[in-house]
Amino acid sequence: MTFELTILGANAAIPANGRHPSAQYLDVGREAFLIDCGEGTQIQMMNFRIKRSKINHIFISHLHGDHIFGLIGLLMSMSLNNRKTPLHIYSPEGLAPIIQIQIDKPLTYSLHFHTTNPTISEVLYESKTMLVRTIPLVHRAPCHGFLFEEKDRPAQMIKEKIIEYDIPYTAIPAIRQGADYQTVDGQHIPNSELTKAAPKGRKFAYCSDTMYSEAILPLIGGVDVLYHEATFMHDCLEQAKKTMHTTAFQAARIAEQAKVKRLIVGHFSSRYKNLMPLLKEAQDVFEATELAEEGRLVKIGE
Repeated sequence: MTFELTILGANAAIPANGRHPSAQYLDVGREAFLIDCGEGTQIQMMNFRIKRSKINHIFISHLHGDHIFGLIGLLMSMSLNNRKTPLHIYSPEGLAPIIQIQIDKPLTYSLHFHTTNPTISEVLYESKTMLVRTIPLVHRAPCHGFLFEEKDRPAQMIKEKIIEYDIPYTAIPAIRQGADYQTVDGQHIPNSELTKAAPKGRKFAYCSDTMYSEAILPLIGGVDVLYHEATFMHDCLEQAKKTMHTTAFQAARIAEQAKVKRLIVGHFSSRYKNLMPLLKEAQDVFEATELAEEGRLVKIGE
């Protein structure tokens, strides 16, 4: 199953240096999620050939403008394109009136707002294959990140065994769930001989605006990919504290302690035209660090 992330925006506060405010698109099989929606998000979606129509769930980390100013335009474009599928938006309290006051005519689809509690970790969405929960963060506004978890898949059948024991199609679902099999002549075949374990479910953690906080470690431990803000370099630590943001060094420390597989840093301050010093600062602590490069496709679990 596809599990791919596209970075749409990686800058903090304002568009600058060719970068756009925060937005990411997560494509998971038949499902697609938009994470934050800064100014210019739908333009970026067109640039990178992402279909608006596939998105049924939008997750907003907090209500600062650089994370929501692209939302009303996207919603209106969906209506102008005669969307019919319901759309769900998850965010801290206060987003609904901001959006609804700007809608001057009925939308062609139903819009559902789900108010979150940024002080706790809670499950926001669950399907047959995915689970999305919040990650409480520490910022000037009520804020949380998101953990996208692929559910563990059933065991995989060994094709050669299907042929060897002439296993009917109708028996396969039960075997994949752990059942043994009995052949037509009464031979008992243990499940361990018929199946092999499927790969573990993949995980992506999105941690937007936040101060350095080790409280998130239990939630993000061992994830395949961690996106963590790194607004400043560590020589601007006092500025980071004042604005309740994180340095590249601190983001790398979080990744190191959480034992994640890969770290992507983003939400860069406009003061940095060249991002390589931020990358080096993080890589000196956690080698498997990458920059959030807009338009880049990140395959999670690879």
